[in-house]
Parts: sequence; structure tokens; C-alpha cells
Amino acid sequence: MIHVLLGVSCMVATVWLFVDVLHASAANQKRITLLSRFIALAMWLAFLVAGYWYVKLYPADKAIILKGPWPFAHSFFMETKEHLVILLLLLTTYLPIVAANQLAQNKDARKLTLWVAALIVLLALGMEGEGAVIAMGVKVALLAR
Repeated sequence: MIHVLLGVSCMVATVWLFVDVLHASAANQKRITLLSRFIALAMWLAFLVAGYWYVKLYPADKAIILKGPWPFAHSFFMETKEHLVILLLLLTTYLPIVAANQLAQNKDARKLTLWVAALIVLLALGMEGEGAVIAMGVKVALLAR
């Protein structure tokens, strides 16, 4: 569950950053910069932990899911999640770069930061939902036995 905790931390921090960027000033620029770095770090750590889990532990869950009544939990949701994570990694890695600008003075950089943050939150919400369907796929398959 550590990758879920890291992913949710990334998402919550991104919402916080979004609000800070809406009210960008010289006073909160340092916090914006630190938050953007934390978001990138949390996402990369979530990816590494999930990657380990996916390689070492998920094959057993996958077999259970595919034999159960919800095989789409893997064939659609896990497959989609595997590809969308690349977008999250790119966006969260880009976020500290764009957030390093003086957002209070640079309107275009502020808009770009807001768009990147919004995309991160939307993708993260989708990923959380996909994870829930995958976990439910295992539960439904085990209950069907």
C-alpha cells in the first residue's frame, strides 16, 4: 500500500500547489518550488515501489483476476494504468521545471503550471480509480471461488 500512499500524497500536494499557484506571490514561490519537487519525488518513488510490486507480486493477482468474473480489471484497467503512468511521470518531472519560474510575474508560466498541475490531479484520480477496480477484480474472483 506504500505506492498508494505515495500516489495520494502526490495528488494532495498537487492540489495544494494548484491553490498556491492561483495565489502566486513572491512570498509563496519557495513553497511552490518545494512542493513541485516533492510531487516529482513522490511520483517517482510510487512508480519504483509499484514497479517492484508489479514484477514480484502482481503475477499471482493477475492469474486470479483473469480466471474470475472481472478479467477486464486486468485486460483493460491494468493495461491502461501501465501506459498512463508514463504521462504522470513526465508531467510530475516537468512540474518543478515550469514552477521554478517567477510565477507571480510570469502569467504564461503560471498558466502552464496550473494546466500541468490540473492534468496531474485528473490523471492521478483516474489511476486511483483504476487501482480500485483492479483490487476489486481480485476480490470478486476470490469470492466467486
